[in-house]
Amino acid sequence: MKTLLDDSASAGGQEARGEVLAIRGGRPLTGRVDVKGAKNLVTKAMVAALLGESVSTLRDVPDISDVHVVRSLLEVHGVTVKDGVEAGSIRLDPSGAVTAHFEEIDAHAGASRIPILFCGPLLHLLGEALIPDLGGCRIGDRPINFHMDALRAFGAVVDKSYEGIRITAPDGLHGANIELPYPSVGATEQVLLTAVRAKGTTELRNAAIEPEIMDLIAVLQKMGAIISYEPNRVILIEGVDSLQGYDHRAIFDRNEAASWACAALATDGDIFVGGAKQQEMLMFLNVFRKAGGWFDVREDGIQFRRGGALRPVTVETDVHPGFMTDWQQPLIVALTQAEGESVVHETVYENRLGFTSALNQMGADIVVHPQGLDAPDRRVPRRALEQAAVIRGATPLRAADVEVPDLRGGYSYVIAALAAEGESTVRNVGIIRRGYEKFFAKLDALGADFDVIG
Repeated sequence: MKTLLDDSASAGGQEARGEVLAIRGGRPLTGRVDVKGAKNLVTKAMVAALLGESVSTLRDVPDISDVHVVRSLLEVHGVTVKDGVEAGSIRLDPSGAVTAHFEEIDAHAGASRIPILFCGPLLHLLGEALIPDLGGCRIGDRPINFHMDALRAFGAVVDKSYEGIRITAPDGLHGANIELPYPSVGATEQVLLTAVRAKGTTELRNAAIEPEIMDLIAVLQKMGAIISYEPNRVILIEGVDSLQGYDHRAIFDRNEAASWACAALATDGDIFVGGAKQQEMLMFLNVFRKAGGWFDVREDGIQFRRGGALRPVTVETDVHPGFMTDWQQPLIVALTQAEGESVVHETVYENRLGFTSALNQMGADIVVHPQGLDAPDRRVPRRALEQAAVIRGATPLRAADVEVPDLRGGYSYVIAALAAEGESTVRNVGIIRRGYEKFFAKLDALGADFDVIG
């Protein structure tokens, strides 16, 4: 394999370079990869450091572009961020925090939606928060009204302008009773990061309860917050006057672990994912086994490979503890190689099945139903914006020229190209580095045959 650009040079935001992979497929991926802290926890724990009155230390931080974006945003707001003594650790000192300008925030935020989670901490710390237009993967509307409504419930005043949104709290922030219309992860994080320093008690109903949310609660509790989780998605937060810094090792990235598991399935490979744990992946492991996969849970990780011929499955994505929406895209690639008809009901994001058109270009037989499908054995309630994909297999995949649409879809294109016969060109791979550390090095370690084109 010849690479013209390494991962470390590209993770820090230089995604305009080295965005094309030439992939020669048809060989199994075999070997070991290790996963670090979850992107969906690490970036939020970095924001939580703003709430502390002393230095925080975060461990197992992945070297991915989303982490670099949040680090830049923190530094723009006057937070000192330094690498720790332990590899993969960072120290965050919020003592010099200041208000940043719209232009500065916008320049560093790029396509990230993380600036909205700065609101609560900045309101407590500085009395105002500025939010430019939000980006992110184009997989659905992801309306910010959940966030704004929650902040207003705490007593914040939201003013919109041509530059973005300015949020203030002239009378301070106070506890509130909030019920989310949908158990949104982002809105739950917003409430947690705001309520811990608000005066009084906050009751959050219909909260998201993903493992990354529980790990964020653990971070905040280490800082001095009082948070309890009650049955039926209810979280109680008693506001406190001050918080201290934390020392925390992030939960592993179960999305990356599931991605490599699907890569083993799609390429008929054998991949050991170091750092993966069973408890947080129970639902995924069930579906993996039903689809014909074999896994071995060990103390230091999980081994994944096929257990025989792949079988069709029916999957409904849902919030935790259901089957994660981030898992369905790489799984669909593997399902193209299963004999029979699989169905994936996507109930979380309305545009997350658009990536399948490129898979069809590569020889897959996938039909997307924009209004979803009724089925007598549905367990997840239908949502107005859901879609469904019907995958008929097995269909041999062939090489093609494709462009990455979003993080998980992009990873799926790479795996499809590795499973296909011939040489594929995958463009815009910089997006993949938002959530996959040392992506090229890991592909190389697994025996993938590819070039990075400068």
